Amino acid sequence: MTNPQHPITLSLRGRLAFALNRLGEKLWAKPLLLCLVSLLGVWLAYLADRLAPGLLLPDISADTLETLLRIISSSMLVIAVFAAGSMLSAYASAGSTATPRALAVVVADDVSQYALSTFIGAFIFGIVALIAQMNGLYGRTGRFALFLLTLVVLAVVLLSFVTWVDRIARLGRVTNTIGRVEAVADLALQERARQPTLGGRLLGPSPAVAPGAEAAQPVLASGVGYLQRIDLGALQLLAQAAEAEIQVLCLPGAFITPARALAQVEAQDSLPAEQLERIAQTFLIGDRRTFDDDPRFGLVVLSEIASRALSPAVNDPGTAIHVIGSVVRLLTDWAQTSLEESRAPASATRFGRLWLPELALEDLLEDGFAATARDGAASLEVGLRLQKGLHQLSLLPLPALRQAAMRQAELALEHGELALRLERERERLRRAAAWVLPPSG
Repeated sequence: MTNPQHPITLSLRGRLAFALNRLGEKLWAKPLLLCLVSLLGVWLAYLADRLAPGLLLPDISADTLETLLRIISSSMLVIAVFAAGSMLSAYASAGSTATPRALAVVVADDVSQYALSTFIGAFIFGIVALIAQMNGLYGRTGRFALFLLTLVVLAVVLLSFVTWVDRIARLGRVTNTIGRVEAVADLALQERARQPTLGGRLLGPSPAVAPGAEAAQPVLASGVGYLQRIDLGALQLLAQAAEAEIQVLCLPGAFITPARALAQVEAQDSLPAEQLERIAQTFLIGDRRTFDDDPRFGLVVLSEIASRALSPAVNDPGTAIHVIGSVVRLLTDWAQTSLEESRAPASATRFGRLWLPELALEDLLEDGFAATARDGAASLEVGLRLQKGLHQLSLLPLPALRQAAMRQAELALEHGELALRLERERERLRRAAAWVLPPSG
C-alpha cells in the first residue's frame, strides 16, 4: 500500500487540489458536468426499458411525456440565459464596487454555478429525451422511468431557482464579496498556521552553505509572473535523487523574474543544467496570484476593497471599517492556531531535504492595514477603528505580533497627524494609539 505521506502521493494530491480549484473558477465546468449527468439519465431510462420491458407499471402516454419535455426544453433555455445575464451583472458589480482581484472568488460561488448548471442540464435533458421519445426509443417501462426522471428534474430546478434567487440578490454586494474573500483567506492562513514551513525545515533569514558542500547553485525562473504554487512533493524527490539540500527562497505570491533565484541547491557535486531546470519546473508561475497557497493575497484583496471604499468617488468609510474587522479576525484566528501548533508535540518533517522560510508577521500586517491607514487617514472613524484593531492584536501572546502591531499603529498615527484637520481629532487618535504604542520618554 502507498504511504499517504510519500512525496509522490503528496505531489499528486497537491496538483489535483490546485487543478480542481482552478477548474472551480471556470464558469463552464459545472454546466458541462450537469449536461453529462442529464445525458446519463436519458440513457438510464432507455436501459430500464431494455432490462425490464414487461413490468406492470402505469402506462404514461407518449403525448403526456412529450408535453412535459417540451415545457422543460423551451423554458429552461430562457431561464438559463436569464441566469447567465444576472450572474454576469453581479460579477461586474463585484468587480467595480470591491476589486477585480476578488472576481475569481465571486465566480467560484457554488450556489450560482450549481443553479446555472441545473438550468442548462435540464435543457439538455429535455431536448435529448424529447428526440428519443419522438423516435420511439422508449416502451412502457422506459416511458415510466423517463417520467419519474422528468419529475425529479423539475423538482431540482424549482429548488435551485428558489435558492439561486436568494443568492443572486446578494452576490454582487460588497459585504458578500468581503465575506467570501475572508473565507478563502482564512483557509489559506489556517493551513499556513498549521504548516509554517509547508512541511519542510525552517530556513533562517541568512541561509548558509552546509559544511563540505559545493557553493550553493541558484535555481532561476525562465519567465516573469507570480509564483502560484510549489510542488514540494516533486521537489523532495528531486532532492533525494541528487542527494542535495534545497533552500526555497520564494514563497507563493512572490513576483518572479529570471534574475530572481527561486531556490538554491547544496550538493557535494554541482548539478547539471538539466537537473536544475527540472527543479525550476516544480515552481508554478502564472500571470496572477491565487488564494490557495498564498495567505497574503487574501489580505491584499481585502485591503484593496477598503482602499476603493475610501476613494473620493465612493466615500464609504463603513466598508473600510468592515474590512478592518475582517483582517483583525483573520489574524487573530491565525495567531491562535499558530500558538496551538507551537504547544503541540512536534510532528515528523514531511520534506526533510527542503528548507523554507516562514511568513513574516510584519508583511501580514502591512498587507492588511498599511493601505487602509494611508487612504483612511483623513477619516477619524477609520483611524480609531484601526488603532482599536491593532490594540486587540497586540494583546495576543505573540511578541513578534505585538511588535508588528506597534509599527503599524505608529505608521497609522503619523498618517492621521498629517491628514486630520482638527487638533481635537488628532488628540483622540493619539489617545487611541497610546493603547498600542509604548509610552514616550
